[in-house]
Amino acid sequence: MKRRGGGQAPGRSRRRGGRGGSWAGIALLALSLGGPVAVRDAGAAQGPGAAAAPGSATAARAKGILCGQLIDGKSDRPLRKAAILIEGDRIVKIGDAGILPKGIEVIDLGSATVLPGLIDLHAHPLQSTDSYQIDHLRWSSAYKALRGLKAVQDDLMAGWTTLRIPGDADVYYAHLDVRRAIDEGLFVGPRLTGAGHYISVTGGGGDINFMAPEQHLIADGLVVDGPDAMRKAVREEIKHGSDWIKLLVSGAFMSTGDNPANVHFSPEELRAAVEEAARRDVPVMAHAHPAEAIKMAIRAGVRSIEHGTFMDTEAIHMMAERGVYLVPTIFVGEYYIEHGSDSPEMQKNVELTRRTQAEFMRRVGEAIKAGVKIGVGSDFGGFPPEMNAREFASLVKAGMTPMQAIQAGTRVAAEALRWQDRIGTVEAGKLADLVAVQGDPLRDIAELQRVTFVMIGGKVVKRP
Repeated sequence: MKRRGGGQAPGRSRRRGGRGGSWAGIALLALSLGGPVAVRDAGAAQGPGAAAAPGSATAARAKGILCGQLIDGKSDRPLRKAAILIEGDRIVKIGDAGILPKGIEVIDLGSATVLPGLIDLHAHPLQSTDSYQIDHLRWSSAYKALRGLKAVQDDLMAGWTTLRIPGDADVYYAHLDVRRAIDEGLFVGPRLTGAGHYISVTGGGGDINFMAPEQHLIADGLVVDGPDAMRKAVREEIKHGSDWIKLLVSGAFMSTGDNPANVHFSPEELRAAVEEAARRDVPVMAHAHPAEAIKMAIRAGVRSIEHGTFMDTEAIHMMAERGVYLVPTIFVGEYYIEHGSDSPEMQKNVELTRRTQAEFMRRVGEAIKAGVKIGVGSDFGGFPPEMNAREFASLVKAGMTPMQAIQAGTRVAAEALRWQDRIGTVEAGKLADLVAVQGDPLRDIAELQRVTFVMIGGKVVKRP
C-alpha cells in the first residue's frame, strides 16, 4: 500500500508513545515460508479488563485497530471511522480513535473495511482432488493431515478464522488431529470443529460403490445399517473427538453409484443417531438433498441441513419454524459447471447441477424470504481458498443483501455452531478474530475474496 503525505502507511503498526512492532510478524514470516509456527502468548489466556495506564502489563498486551468502516456482524449499517481496542485475545471496546489509550500498538488499516473473522460451515480440507473417493486409499492419514494442515492455514490467510468439517475423506481422523495440533499451539491455524466421518448406509454416498464385490475396500465414510449400528457409530465418533455428527440422509451429487434424490436412512436410524448424540450434547448435521430426507431429518431433531437441493415449501417452512439451519453450498455446483472435471463423481455432479441449479436457486430464495437461518458453507477444502468466498456472491444472487450474506458467514454461522458467545460479531468480550478488505463488500461482495488483513485471537497473521 502507498504511503500518503509521508505519514504512517495504512496497515502498518505503530505504538502510541513508543516503538512499533509485534511478535505476530514473526509468525507471519514463518507461515509465509511454509514452516510450522509455535504459538505462545503468556497473556492470551487472561480475560479482558479496563484499559490500563501506559507502561502497565495490560497496556503492553493491548493493541488497537483503526479502519475506515466496521461491519460488526450484527448491525444493519457499518460504523464509519471505527476503532477497536483489544487486550490479549479479546475485544475490549469499540468506538472512535479516542478509546485507544496511549502507549499501545495501533494497527492503522486506513480506509479498509474490518469484519468478524469468516466462518465456513462446510469445509473439506483433506479433499484436494476431484477423486476424493479413492484418495484415502492412495494416501496415508499422516500425509493427508499434512496436506490438510496446509489447506486450513491457507484458509486462515484468506480470512476464514473458523471451519466446520462435516466429515472428510480419511479412514481415520486426520483432520481432528490437525485440530488438536492447532489447539495445542503447535501450529497457527483457524478454529476447527466438526465430525470425524460422514455416516452412510451401505451403498450410500459414503460407501465405495464402483468396485467389484470381491474387493473389500475400506470406505472413507462410516457405513452403518440399523439403529444399533448407528448408535455404536455415533459413540465411536464422539470417542475419537467428533463434536458434530454428520449423517448422509440421502444420496450425494459427488459420489459414484448412488442417487441424491433417494432417501437412505430410515426414521428409526435417524432418531437413534440424534438421541445418542444428544446424550453427549453433540449436535447433528444432515446431508439431505430430497425434500423427504430434509423433513425426516428435521423431525428427528438435527441442527442443520446441508445442501437441501430438492427442498420444497413444506421443508422450508419446517426449517423456519423449528430454527433449523440451512447450509446450501451453492457455488461448488456453479464451479464445476464452469470448469468441468475428468473424475466420474464430478461428471455426475456437473450433469445433475446443470439440470437442477435454477430450481435450487429459486428455492434458496424462497428460504431467504421465509426467514430460514442460512449459513455460509463452501464444500471446498484443499482448493485455492479464494474460491470459498464466492459462496457470498451466490447467496446474494439467490436473494440476500450483501449485509445478510456477510452475516450468514459470521454471526449466523457462529450461532449454528453454538459459539455465539465467543465469535461471529465484533463486540466487547468476544475473541478478537478479525479480517479486513481494502474495498467495501457492501458495494462489491467479491471484496471478500481479497482479504488483506487477518487476526485470530488477537494475533496478527496477515498484514497488507
